[in-house]
Amino acid sequence: MHLCRRCVSLLLSRPLSAALQPSTHALHQRSHHILLQHSRGQPSIHSLTQRHSRETWTSYGRRNLTDHQAASPEVYNNKTDLAQREVGKHIVPLESSNVHQISSQASLSDIGLEAAVRPSPLQEISEEEAVQIQVPSALPPDSFTLRPYVDKSETLSKLVQLGVNLWELERRPNVGSMLVRLDFHADVAPKLLFLKDLGVEESKLGTLLTKNPFILTESLDNLEARVSYLKTKKFSQEAVAAMVSKAPYLLNFSVERLDNRLGFFQQQLGLSAEKTRNVVTRLPKLLCGSLEPIKENLKVCELEFGFRGNEIQHIVTTVPKVLIANKRKLTQIFDFVHNTMDVPHSLITKFPQVLNAKFLRIRERHLFLEFLGRAQYQPSQPNYISLDRLVFLPDDVFCSEVALATLEDFERFQKTL
Repeated sequence: MHLCRRCVSLLLSRPLSAALQPSTHALHQRSHHILLQHSRGQPSIHSLTQRHSRETWTSYGRRNLTDHQAASPEVYNNKTDLAQREVGKHIVPLESSNVHQISSQASLSDIGLEAAVRPSPLQEISEEEAVQIQVPSALPPDSFTLRPYVDKSETLSKLVQLGVNLWELERRPNVGSMLVRLDFHADVAPKLLFLKDLGVEESKLGTLLTKNPFILTESLDNLEARVSYLKTKKFSQEAVAAMVSKAPYLLNFSVERLDNRLGFFQQQLGLSAEKTRNVVTRLPKLLCGSLEPIKENLKVCELEFGFRGNEIQHIVTTVPKVLIANKRKLTQIFDFVHNTMDVPHSLITKFPQVLNAKFLRIRERHLFLEFLGRAQYQPSQPNYISLDRLVFLPDDVFCSEVALATLEDFERFQKTL
């Protein structure tokens, strides 16, 4: 079988890709026409480009194959096989289209068929297609715990290294979502440096943030203003650091609130400024909690217990926890010590630590001494036992030095109660 003369001359004169290439001038005219259509709301350039490519290649392929069939019908199949072997991957079967189409000014032989039909990155897409696009998220969209976020959140990983108990924080409403949104370098690191410069020990930062994570949302200006106010009230920096460690919420309150609290204790208790600072430094929770339990305990000590004003001052300055103690527990201890043990107000005022002791310990030891005949709490009488030795000595020392008995005897007596 031989190729016809027309096929031979066509293949020898130029490559098949050039023979199949449409006229650049014609493409330019059709491109200009389609751009005008696009500006009037016609189909997009990208879709028309793809259709134009299919139409161009199909029409040129059909015209050439028709000519070959007319020139030499008997060798049509062989010539087609030879053309496919010469062209290789450039012949792609496509469907025809009647829509007007355009192409870029660069020829298809330069950029290739694959580039001509490749979607443009500037192509506009519909809202339906945009909604279907899924962007991978760096963090899980939702979770019941903070565990999935620790490895991917720098803030959470650093807080864990500091000793913050995330398990306890995630049980509190909205705290977990707040921590995930914080940026470590912008929100967390400045607050940690501030607390460290203030004097808070690094080993206590984890406990402090576990109890009060909201300090990370406070601005540095507010924190510095509150520390400056305490220093103007002659609180030393060491005292402020100790107060913040004991009461983590202290710096979350405004300057006005801190000033009102200090004025309340100084006026209500009749204390000097120095004694007020001493009480607040030892128990900084007085500046953070509600004032109602404090007012109620002061009334109980005055009206129900019968303490005078100076006695209440001495009790409060010695044991500040009396101000925030549970009213029921405080009443139970006073009633047992004063009415059952027959201890007068003067001795309770001298040893006010008994009001902060455990009621069960007081009761067990008093009954044991009463069983032994040694329950004597009057200083003017022989075998006097002070309230501090009754309450605060360990069991073995109490038995050997106060009760003059063995620890086994005390333990057997406890089982009879």
